[in-house]
Amino acid sequence: MFRRIKTKHEDIGELIAKTLYMERIRMKQEPWKVDPTDERAFWKKVSNELIHKSLDKETEEARKTNEQLLEQIIHRYSEEIVGTFNKRTFLFIRRFLTAFFSRILNAVNGNFWSMRHRLYDRLQADGNVELVRELMKKGTVVVVPTHFSNLDSILVGYVLDGIVGLPSFSYGAGLNLFNAGFAAYFMNRLGAYRVDRRKKSPIYLETLKAMSTLSIKRGVNTLFFPGGTRSRSGALETKLKMGLLSTVIEAQRGIYQEDKDEKVFVVPLILGYNFVLEAKFLIEQYLRETGKELYLRSKDESNSLRKFIHFMWTLFATSNDIIVSLGQPMDVLGNRVDKNGVSYGHNNQEVDVKAYFKSFGEVNEDLQRESIYTKALADKILERYLCDNLVLSSHLVAFAAFQLLKHENAAVDLYGLLRLPHDDYYFSASKLQLLLTQLQQRLFEMEEHGKIKLSESVRGEAAMILKNGIKRLGSYHVNKPLQFKKEQIVSHSFPLLYYYQNRLSNYGLENHVDWTQIN
Repeated sequence: MFRRIKTKHEDIGELIAKTLYMERIRMKQEPWKVDPTDERAFWKKVSNELIHKSLDKETEEARKTNEQLLEQIIHRYSEEIVGTFNKRTFLFIRRFLTAFFSRILNAVNGNFWSMRHRLYDRLQADGNVELVRELMKKGTVVVVPTHFSNLDSILVGYVLDGIVGLPSFSYGAGLNLFNAGFAAYFMNRLGAYRVDRRKKSPIYLETLKAMSTLSIKRGVNTLFFPGGTRSRSGALETKLKMGLLSTVIEAQRGIYQEDKDEKVFVVPLILGYNFVLEAKFLIEQYLRETGKELYLRSKDESNSLRKFIHFMWTLFATSNDIIVSLGQPMDVLGNRVDKNGVSYGHNNQEVDVKAYFKSFGEVNEDLQRESIYTKALADKILERYLCDNLVLSSHLVAFAAFQLLKHENAAVDLYGLLRLPHDDYYFSASKLQLLLTQLQQRLFEMEEHGKIKLSESVRGEAAMILKNGIKRLGSYHVNKPLQFKKEQIVSHSFPLLYYYQNRLSNYGLENHVDWTQIN
C-alpha cells in the first residue's frame, strides 16, 4: 500500500497537505459521534510535523519525514477500517435475531409464545441459491447487493446465514451504522470493516482498497454495496463506485501472481422490499438534490430501535415478504460461471480468465487494463440487477398509478406533479386495472427472454394485483402512497408514490402502454 501510494504520487508532501486540508473540512462540517476523540489532536500533530520537519528542510530530510507521516496516516486509517470479529457476539446475534423475528411474527398473529408461524415464510431467498453454495466450495465469493435501507446489512446478513445457510461474510458497512443507535455495539463485533463515505483523500481510498484486496486475496468471502450508498430515488442502481469493485479485479490478479488458480466469483444480490423504512427521508433528499426545490428536511430515523421494531411489526403483521434474490454468479470479468466455477463467454465458449491478466506470457500488474475490466464488471452487475430483479405487486401497482397520474397531468413537469394537491385527485380503479393488464403482458414477454423476474403476486388477475399491491405498499407509512378510501383509490403522498414506482423505472415499460385503450 505504501509503495503503491508512492508510485502514484510523486510529491508525498503535497499529498499529505491535501489530505490534511480535506480532513479539517470534514471535522468541521461533518463531525460524527463515532469519530475518535483524538481526531483533532492527531491531525494537528501531522500539520506541525509537516510544517516544521518537512517544508523547511532539505530534500532528503523532507522525504524521510513525509514518508514517516504517510506511514502514520496509513496506520491510522487501517486501524479505523479493520473490523473485529467476536465469535460469541456472532452466535448470540444469530440466536437473538431468530428469536426476535420469530416472536414478532407470532405475536402479530395472536400468540407471542407460539412458534407456529415460521420466519422462513417471510424472509425468503430466491434465485441461484444452490449454485452459490457450490461456488463457495470452489473459490472466494463476493456478494454485491443493491442498497435501499440501513437495515440491508442486518437483513442480508441474516438471510445469507440463517435462511440460505452460507458461511459468514466479511462485509463493508458505512461508518454511519457505527455512529449511533442500537446496531452500533454489534456492528463493531461482527466482522464488518468500516467505510467512511465522508473521506475522499487518496490516502484513505487507497488504504480502504488495500484492505478489501487483501481480504479477498486471502480467501475471505466478502460483501459490500457497490452503489456506495442507499438509493435515494428508490430505483435500482444505474452507476456503481469503482473503488471497492476494482479490488475484486486486483485480488484475482494477485492470486494468479502467486501461481494459484483459485477464482473469485461475483454474485449480484437484489433486495425486494414492499416498503422501505427510510423512504420518506430518501425521496425528499433525492428531490432536493435533483430538482433544487425547497422540500422540508426529514430526519433519518432508521437507526432508531423504536422505528426498527415498528418496521418489523408492520412487515409481519401485513403478510409482507422481504425477498433476497441471488443473481447469476460471474467471474471477475463478468462471464457466467457454472457450478464447477468454469467461465463461459457471450458465445458460450469456455474462457480462461488467467490469460486476461498476462502480458508476454506472464501475469503482471497493469492498472489501465484492470480499470477497463472493472468498468466491464460494473456494467455486467448492473445488467444482472435488472435481469434478476424480482417484481412485487407493490412495485407494479405503484408504477401503474404514477404513470396514470403523469398521463392525466401531461402538461405538468415532475416537480409540479409532486406538488399537486393529493386531496383533489382520485385514481380510477378500472383504468389502473387496464393499465396493469398491459404492463403485465409486457413483463411476461420480458421474463420469457430473461430480462426480469416476476413474483407470484403479479401473475394473477389485474383486480387482485391492484388490491394486493395497495395493501402492501401503504402498510408502513403514515401518509400512504396509495390507499382505498371507500370506493376510491387515493394517494396521501405523491413523492412516496414516485419513490416506489422508480423500482421499475429503468425498463422502459411506459413505452409499451397503449393509452387509447385506457382513456
